[in-house]
Amino acid sequence: MGVRASSPAVAAALLLLSGCHHGGAEAARPSAARFVEQVPLTGPGFPPDAAAAKDLLARLTVGWGKNWQTYKRENFGRYWSDDTDAVGGRNGCDTRDDVLRRDLSELREGDRNPCVVVSGVLHDPYTGKTLPYSYRKASQIETDHVVALGAAWRGGAYAWTPQRRLAYANDLDVLLAVDKQTNQDKGSRTADRWQPPRAEYRCEYARRYVGIKAKYGLSVTPPEKTALTGMLATCPA
Repeated sequence: MGVRASSPAVAAALLLLSGCHHGGAEAARPSAARFVEQVPLTGPGFPPDAAAAKDLLARLTVGWGKNWQTYKRENFGRYWSDDTDAVGGRNGCDTRDDVLRRDLSELREGDRNPCVVVSGVLHDPYTGKTLPYSYRKASQIETDHVVALGAAWRGGAYAWTPQRRLAYANDLDVLLAVDKQTNQDKGSRTADRWQPPRAEYRCEYARRYVGIKAKYGLSVTPPEKTALTGMLATCPA
């Protein structure tokens, strides 16, 4: 998982998560669950409310994307990583499992490993679909980077260190569990080229999108800013 066992308590908790212990699962799970729950799955104040998002958007750097031709997915790490200081990092759980634990309802976690999501239901924010999830079945759920990695690269991530890019790719504030086909349709499109099909979610989508751009100091293009302004205008007063 890439987690650093920097203290005896953390090391012991990781042994519990892996199931490498001498006691029964019934005794181990409460301690492991408490360790997992110590790490928040949402950043403080995220996503910003509509008023804050409008203020943040007004302060973002406006400019055309750069270095688009040098983007590679591997620049943000080849796999999910828990070894970052991003939201959800270093709790012993896979990033995707963290997203599922946060975004699914009717959640059932593993008996021995509370990181593992056995089953649940996603009420997809992008389409409104109700999507069941089962650990042992093919899923119609994917994990979306709200501001896509390619878009982040063009907006300034090309100049970051590899560790900062890895943190971005695994930051739970950047990620959402969504409908697989819709996520694939979105691809790396920015807000001026793609908006959630479900109009009721566009306000929150823009709030999240702007919050991510502001958190990481990413620029927006003029059309992107216009589109985000329009979506934020749909937020309730």
